[in-house]
Amino acid sequence: MNAPTPPYLKSLVECHKKMMEDGYTENFKVEGGRLKCLSCDKWYSPDEITICNFFRFEGISDPEDNSIMYVIETVDGKKGTIVDAYGAYADPDVSAFITEVENIHKKIPGAK
Repeated sequence: MNAPTPPYLKSLVECHKKMMEDGYTENFKVEGGRLKCLSCDKWYSPDEITICNFFRFEGISDPEDNSIMYVIETVDGKKGTIVDAYGAYADPDVSAFITEVENIHKKIPGAK
């Protein structure tokens, strides 16, 4: 029997809210093969970050609604997220950057 899905995993908005409550407050974007922290204007290479978790959301009827949120920690302690489309509509710059990150983890809610 599967454990019930935590409420915050039912939508991207709720998941982002939960990550903010958990201290992942920074917003990031990828430019020129590097990750930029938008609030502090710092730049990170793929080997300077850890993807602590990621969550994929699928729209009910529209493939354009597919998205993925990456939960990120940097070597200097910045914690935040980056959201991208998933599949055919994914940003190629974000996809290329994430592919270079070696330290990626997936935490399963309720798993021990």
